[in-house]
Amino acid sequence: MFGYRCRAYRPGLKALRGVSTMPSGSADISSILDRILDAATDNLRIAKILVQMGLDPNDVTYDAIFNRLLEIFVHNITLANLFAAVGAGFFVATLLMRTMVPLRVANMIGCAFFAVFGALSANVSTFLLYLLLLPINALRLRQMLKLVKKARHAAEGDMSIEWLKPFMTERKYRRGDTLFKLGDPAKEMLLTVTGKFLVKEINVEIGPGALMGELGFLTPDNRRTGTIECIEDGQVLTITYDRLLEIYFQDPQFGYYFLVLTSQRLLQNIDRLQKQLATERAATTNRIA
Repeated sequence: MFGYRCRAYRPGLKALRGVSTMPSGSADISSILDRILDAATDNLRIAKILVQMGLDPNDVTYDAIFNRLLEIFVHNITLANLFAAVGAGFFVATLLMRTMVPLRVANMIGCAFFAVFGALSANVSTFLLYLLLLPINALRLRQMLKLVKKARHAAEGDMSIEWLKPFMTERKYRRGDTLFKLGDPAKEMLLTVTGKFLVKEINVEIGPGALMGELGFLTPDNRRTGTIECIEDGQVLTITYDRLLEIYFQDPQFGYYFLVLTSQRLLQNIDRLQKQLATERAATTNRIA
């Protein structure tokens, strides 16, 4: 019993005497960390970096640095690396382009060069990655060119907006449904496919193939300029203003043609209202006479 008590109190006595009670394992870890830090500090010294680059720390000049870099470049230059360098140049060029069509073209060229690099360097993953990116970019480029072409035809007089249908979603309405009211927040544009719709403020019927809600896209507060009610069961296609903005910023030329198309629609509405007003004035004059 007495021996047990003595052994129990020994750690306390060592602590009182200032003797370290840290386990030997902790001391070893601390020393290892110190050695790691010393090695890292030594490796980060400029002199050692220069030595690793093949330069003399006591004789460092711009000519020496340039010649060493040129030597490294010439030593590592291969046909595969040349293709990779050209591909990298085209990818950097995509970051400087403001429109989507030239961006897609530059991206496709860059993918082609990187695919060749992967084949020459026997890097299967790189080869397959950029080979798969080629048809994806080609498909997007074709869609964008088709979209611009359709928009240009619309601006030249074709008022059809078939070119927008791939970007639109279908919606159905029943007779008596109100699509939107005057002053409502406007978030989408509609294209009638079937059925009939009535603009209540001016008592004008809208049939298939007509745009509805396009003016809300242009108004500063994005508010509806009229109330439209379904008077015959029908189907419409819708596209959000956010999607229209996305298409616009992808290709400013498309945005220009879309504004021309919308302006033509607006002029048609004004012409129709003027004719309606003239008819009403003529009828009033006849009644007075």
